[in-house]
Amino acid sequence: MSDAILQLIETNPKIMFGKPVIKGTRIPVDLILERLAHRNSFEEILESYPHITREDIDACLYYATLQIRNENIYTLA
Repeated sequence: MSDAILQLIETNPKIMFGKPVIKGTRIPVDLILERLAHRNSFEEILESYPHITREDIDACLYYATLQIRNENIYTLA
């Protein structure tokens, strides 16, 4: 997946207090991830938010992947 898809996600302190959102919307990435975690299908999400695309949902998943990948993990001894 290309990093170009990340252009579909934006952070702006004037929109949702700087939370990452789908560009051009006030739909936070975490809202889409939560819907997916609750087993909503892409189709159900697109029905609820008809102004977003499948690529926007893919971008949310990719954004989350990159955030976790770059996270530091500390184990307890």
